[in-house]
Amino acid sequence: MKLPAPLLHGRLIKRYKRFLADVELENGAQITAHCANPGSMTGLKDPGFGVWLSQNNNPKRKLKYSWELVDVGGSLVGINTNFANRIVEEALAKEAISELTGYDAVRREVPYGENSRIDFLLQNQSVITSCYVEVKSVTLSRQAGVAEFPDAVTTRGAKHLRELGRMAQQGHRAVMLYLVQRTDCTRFRLAGDIDPAYKSAFYEARAQGVETLCYTCHISSAEITVAHALETI
Repeated sequence: MKLPAPLLHGRLIKRYKRFLADVELENGAQITAHCANPGSMTGLKDPGFGVWLSQNNNPKRKLKYSWELVDVGGSLVGINTNFANRIVEEALAKEAISELTGYDAVRREVPYGENSRIDFLLQNQSVITSCYVEVKSVTLSRQAGVAEFPDAVTTRGAKHLRELGRMAQQGHRAVMLYLVQRTDCTRFRLAGDIDPAYKSAFYEARAQGVETLCYTCHISSAEITVAHALETI
């Protein structure tokens, strides 16, 4: 997925009210940017971190800038959770996720379950059953090389696991795909201490037949693409 070009580089002053970040640009100007990440952003919001911003000159927008990337110890992290589905959609089109190839049609945001929408519904004309794919953006890492999810309590995430479990019980294929938007991790695990209820829902879904995939990304200031699968621990 190509990032808006060109991105502007600056230094983070502070992130606050969840969706706002003050940044000092390289020319010394201080601006406020939109932060498209509702999570805790643990380890990603320290003052002084290098950040990359996109710019939108639409006069209807309240904030002209959006925070897209952060440099953590020399590794880039994509903090915009809205990008995750776009990155996965491109990967599906290019068959870059080997476990999810061989489908004729890919549909997005399809209603299902109890007032939910599945991120991706994969279907074949010759097969009655479908493949339901839910995507979660992963940015947390509290131990070197280990990515974790979630970074905050997520009742919505637990609901998605229950919905996937019901699809699996009905005979469909159901997949929870964790997309690690950082370049410094080789393994993945659940952050059960942050949200025990999510961990419980995860293992219940697994017992019902839900599959788990975890992929990391190649990230540069120009684009973010799916890279390869990570070991789950």
